[in-house]
Amino acid sequence: MLILIRHGESVANAQGLLLGRTDAELTQKGVAQASSVGQLLRDPVLELRTSPLSRARDTAALMAIDVPVEVDERWVEVDYGEYECQPLSDIPADIWREWQRDPGFRPAGGESLAEVDSRVAAACDELFATEGLGARDPRGDIVVVSHVTPIKAAVAWALGMGAELSWRLHLQTASVTRIGWGNGHPVLHGFNELAPDRDVTP
Repeated sequence: MLILIRHGESVANAQGLLLGRTDAELTQKGVAQASSVGQLLRDPVLELRTSPLSRARDTAALMAIDVPVEVDERWVEVDYGEYECQPLSDIPADIWREWQRDPGFRPAGGESLAEVDSRVAAACDELFATEGLGARDPRGDIVVVSHVTPIKAAVAWALGMGAELSWRLHLQTASVTRIGWGNGHPVLHGFNELAPDRDVTP
């Protein structure tokens, strides 16, 4: 099983900012969320991968999984370019419409959702490759700590859909998404699962 975990709440998330490649530390609430998400892991963890950004790496560390952590650049958040760290309310309405209409839309200096889909699909194809089994290994799970956009892209990959699906999914911080394998194709087993005490300060 491939277990995808969105990092805990960051300072920029709490401020309602469009957060892509900027490193932003976890809030106290985010630390509590990250510390509790391990409750949702049911099977042994064979591999633990993370985005290179600190909010994902810190979440992986707080989960206290006793396996080496591998940084995988393909699971980094989308690059929002000129709109990075701007309040969501400040993004012009026509830009939002174009972003939702066209998966190939790329903000100046940034990355398109289609490009995110492409790199995440390559990562998923590798993890589910038959040779070496990967995420199809019956002995346990592969856990990836990532961000909202790549996780949505992985869900789109599992469902055989494109980047347009991203706008129809809501994914909370410190949530768990599960992708398995069955009948020759990926299968979505769970989405946006939350630990019952995710916001309790440790």
